[in-house]
Amino acid sequence: MKLALPLKVEPYLAEVLLRDLVGHDRSPAAFLVYFSLYALTYAAGRRSTRISLAQLAERTGLSKSAVQAALRILKRRQLIRAHLATRTAVPEYTVHRTWAR
Repeated sequence: MKLALPLKVEPYLAEVLLRDLVGHDRSPAAFLVYFSLYALTYAAGRRSTRISLAQLAERTGLSKSAVQAALRILKRRQLIRAHLATRTAVPEYTVHRTWAR
């Protein structure tokens, strides 16, 4: 999954969301996972992406357990939605840009 460069990043990500996830939630991993999913969706012109936990861990350089914890935070904060077609399917993640409403 390669991205075309340059990657367009909304200022809100660096100016607000980074501080919020790292400072308030004390989870730099949540920001890395969100940013990775953001790059695979909005920055790539897609609404959602399918990616396994192992792929997401490899992509971010985090352990699978750190990615799982980050995904829980992001779901709780309603920054992402994960959909499973079946119990064993690869999740399809939709990234929410709550600031763009």
